[in-house]
Amino acid sequence: MADQTNDKPTGLGKIKYIVAIGSGKGGVGKSTVAVNLATALSAKGLKVGLMDADIYGPSQPGMLGSHGREPDVSRGYIEPLVQHGIKFVSMGLFVPDDGPVIWRAPMATKMIQEFINSVAWGELDYLLIDLPPGTGDVQLTLSQQAKLSGAIIVTTPQRVAQSVADKGLRMFDQVNVPIYGVVENMSGFICEHCGKETRIFKGAGGRELADQHGVSFLGALPLDPQIVQSGDEGRPLLSINDESPAAKALLSLADAVHEQVELIETEISANEPTEYHLDDEGVLHITWPDDSKTVHTPRHLRIQSHSAENRDERTGELLIDPDSVPMDIKITNMRPVGRYGLSIHFSDGHTTGIYAYKRLRSLDESQNKSESFSV
Repeated sequence: MADQTNDKPTGLGKIKYIVAIGSGKGGVGKSTVAVNLATALSAKGLKVGLMDADIYGPSQPGMLGSHGREPDVSRGYIEPLVQHGIKFVSMGLFVPDDGPVIWRAPMATKMIQEFINSVAWGELDYLLIDLPPGTGDVQLTLSQQAKLSGAIIVTTPQRVAQSVADKGLRMFDQVNVPIYGVVENMSGFICEHCGKETRIFKGAGGRELADQHGVSFLGALPLDPQIVQSGDEGRPLLSINDESPAAKALLSLADAVHEQVELIETEISANEPTEYHLDDEGVLHITWPDDSKTVHTPRHLRIQSHSAENRDERTGELLIDPDSVPMDIKITNMRPVGRYGLSIHFSDGHTTGIYAYKRLRSLDESQNKSESFSV
């Protein structure tokens, strides 16, 4: 469906920051946080989009007040709807009468790929991706194909929510997606009559989770009746009341997110190659942002692969005999995986090696371009 020749370009190429909002657990308010954070960022003059990646339980059309509207697909791509200044797309816009989506995982993954490749997002400062619960196919597809800038983890103060959110955080960590921080939702109940906050849940699960993993605690959002009302009415909270404690907490959250995103982006950019290519002898050359260069022979990279078939995932012990790797092995294909590394395919059929950029720098052979047999 994607058509790069249209005057409304598709894909994610003109988006500055792509941020996933997730948690291993359902019911913690990821969608509420996503839609209200989107409007808070927009209120600060930023161009914001929202992708509802919960294929089976989409909620953004209701929360943005867009029931009954359908995206225009007549020009060969998906034109996102615009509501409250936010560009957004959701499976809920394609299912009549809020019917159930009864699909196997490959179909859901294919739809996510359409949202990545075939939506005319145009130029955005932020694309927020509202993830479904869990750590499955949708999360992995987005992590590897959407070049996520980073992720925000949402939890509630409860221990059980904190424990499951921990799994979501670890999933992003394992696929090398930076964690911007943790948001604690429903941190306390704000009485609509007296305005005082009451802690309903014991503990401070959000801050504890952030401290446990050494990431930023981005802020706490109260359980405010106006947030519930705004979701039911299809109007983000800031469009109803921008002076309430919850509204001020959302604006503070937007500031904290933006600050953390720019900080981590600076760190990522320092480790992302500016150029890489294979020379006539099939050797990989990489140029880095500081203009340093590294050299990598195919055989050395093949032996150094950290894939499960190559090395024990727990001990790092080499599982193959280096002598079994052909001397004349070649790199047959390369592609970036997210923003953290390269997937490299080899002529012996090995296709599961993913090399993080930081690790590629450590495997530099520029001082000795001849074959390296180190393991």
